[in-house]
Amino acid sequence: MQEQVARFAKAMGHPARIAILQFLAKQTQCYFGAIHEELPIAKATVSQHLKELKEAGLIQGEVEAPKVKYCINRENWSLARELFGNLLGECACKNESCCL
Repeated sequence: MQEQVARFAKAMGHPARIAILQFLAKQTQCYFGAIHEELPIAKATVSQHLKELKEAGLIQGEVEAPKVKYCINRENWSLARELFGNLLGECACKNESCCL
């Protein structure tokens, strides 16, 4: 569980990757060109961020020559939501003065 949370967190550790995830979460599918148009960064940089997200399993891509189509990996998206929810819900301190 901890390794999976860390893998997802690392993949989401850049603002451009968060922007990509937010964009893809609103789409059923999306081609690389539309993602590049959405973000004000170089194509090579977008490609690198997509690669990181794909390796972490948060997105998936499919080649439809000559284009590549991307979408959220719904199974892992659900898993990430559950894992982060569990992690962030584990705090034993329920009031503001715990560390004072």
